[in-house]
Amino acid sequence: MLLWIIAFSVLGSIGAVAGAALLLFFPAAIRKVLVPCLVSYATGTLLGAAFLGMIPASLKQAPAHAVMATVLAGMVLFFVLEKLVLWRHCHDRECELHGRAGPLILIGDAFHNFVDGAVIAAAFLTSIPLGIAASLAVIAHEVPQEVGDFAILLDNGYGRAKALVLNSLSSAATLPGALTAYFWLGETREAVPYILALSAASFIYIAAADLIPGLHRQVSAAASLRQFVLLLAGIGTIAFFHHGG
Repeated sequence: MLLWIIAFSVLGSIGAVAGAALLLFFPAAIRKVLVPCLVSYATGTLLGAAFLGMIPASLKQAPAHAVMATVLAGMVLFFVLEKLVLWRHCHDRECELHGRAGPLILIGDAFHNFVDGAVIAAAFLTSIPLGIAASLAVIAHEVPQEVGDFAILLDNGYGRAKALVLNSLSSAATLPGALTAYFWLGETREAVPYILALSAASFIYIAAADLIPGLHRQVSAAASLRQFVLLLAGIGTIAFFHHGG
């Protein structure tokens, strides 16, 4: 089980940075098309992992009232964290934060990746299919996030090589997060359903508060249909990997 957690934690961090770095080599016009598609797909994976995997798994291990109260508390917690600029997913270069916060972006991303590692560990401790589904959701939403972070760092005067190194270091926090959660949750298995509930809250919050509002900026019929299909594809991917878990 530990090998699964390590493998998918490393894949989650390296895969997201590699995917983001690869996208940066595409012309701006192509990135403008691809990134919104990735965001639509990531929205589906996040919602699918939360509602089809994490919450049902939590409900099997703990009372429904306690699980749903934890999800609600997590939503409020992430709202407060985002207000404190610890959890930031804004991709708008004109955002008032981005003109002065290259280091803050990296610190916030490292914190976020540490939590992603804990999410992956808690999911694998419940079942391998749930772990794979959670890892896929992490990778899917991290790729467009890392693209945004790269763009912000480059816009703040960082060179491509330096931006890649710094983003890789912040992404490496996924593995310590996973290992910390594995050894701690391994000793206190009763905490797993509540960690999963908090993880579900984080996925729902990211999808609802950060990703979906960005999708609504594209209002054409073609864009809306593409978003809908990709969102369903994201949900379907999670359902496929989680089937039988």
